Amino acid sequence: MKFLVEKESMYNGVKIVERATVVKGLQPVLANILIEAVAPNKLVLSATDFDLSIITEIDAQVEEEGKITLPAKKLMDIISRVSDSLITFELKDNTMIITNEKTKFEIIGISASEFPKIEEVSSTEEEIEIDFDPFTKAIKEAAFAAAGYETNNLLSGVVCDINKNILEIASTDGNRLARARKIISNRDDKTIQLIVPSKVLQEFLKMSYLMDADSVKIIVEKTRIMITSGRTKIISRLMEGQYPKYNQLIPTTFPKEAKINVSMIIKSLERVSTMINEKTCIVKFEFTDGKLSLMGDAPDAGASQDEIDIVYHGEDLLIAFNYKYLLDCFKNIESDELIIGMNTSLSATVLKPDNEEDFVYLVMPVQIR
Repeated sequence: MKFLVEKESMYNGVKIVERATVVKGLQPVLANILIEAVAPNKLVLSATDFDLSIITEIDAQVEEEGKITLPAKKLMDIISRVSDSLITFELKDNTMIITNEKTKFEIIGISASEFPKIEEVSSTEEEIEIDFDPFTKAIKEAAFAAAGYETNNLLSGVVCDINKNILEIASTDGNRLARARKIISNRDDKTIQLIVPSKVLQEFLKMSYLMDADSVKIIVEKTRIMITSGRTKIISRLMEGQYPKYNQLIPTTFPKEAKINVSMIIKSLERVSTMINEKTCIVKFEFTDGKLSLMGDAPDAGASQDEIDIVYHGEDLLIAFNYKYLLDCFKNIESDELIIGMNTSLSATVLKPDNEEDFVYLVMPVQIR
């Protein structure tokens, strides 16, 4: 096995697939990336943790075909440190010899025969192709509110609803809810409703900047999904069950409404959060005419307070939130200003951008004691 590859191509390829490796798994080979050299000019890189599998292709000059698995972390360390030119990979037994100008590395691999077989998803019935940019933008705006990866309940999944030219992405962990709708070019004019593990979409988002693609193809086969974009494939199981009817939970009218600059509220929250109880993460918000006061309290350390100018309509209101839930929203929203709709200190609060974007974030306040 021998091939030559550009540093940037190899770096990007490894960066994409390493997200599916397992650092401390029971099987050492799961910490490795499978590298397959296919003549005359293709490398196929694969990784899997059994729940998530990623495959990508890159260009290379293949002089001798073959395959081997190499430790992802060591491989990335080596590639990131060599000079920006062609890298030569040559396999001798189970040792990969990597040379670049005057630099040489030897890295011991594990036989490709020990790497789990990744079954790609193939279906002619459930297959849909949509635009890349609105898909990634909707994930960024609305997938973060799902329950943590470690939970195996339905709330650790993200709803992906495609109805002709409308894409809806939504997630909730029971304390908050995010929903984004985008207009898309649905090449097949199809409809599909899925619950995808949040980890799958979050990892897709993290690697999206490395993909040179205009569209995303979603292929479903019974309980599995494959997301294909450019030369990359992401394969995972789907989640099954009845997801909460979240659209019914979103209020549409509010007796109290504030208009806030997003950059100002982020900076204010970050200042106040330096002096709060890290177990509860509670920050109090006092809305009055033209002014928002933010207050933090750490019983054993002290307190904090900050004030920003806002536009506010309604009666004065004192309300409290887990500030991390709000920061998640503020940092994922693409708008300079934000509208906050409120009712009482214990009812659901809705945040949405002050522009044409169809994005809604709902968060439950916490009781002030």
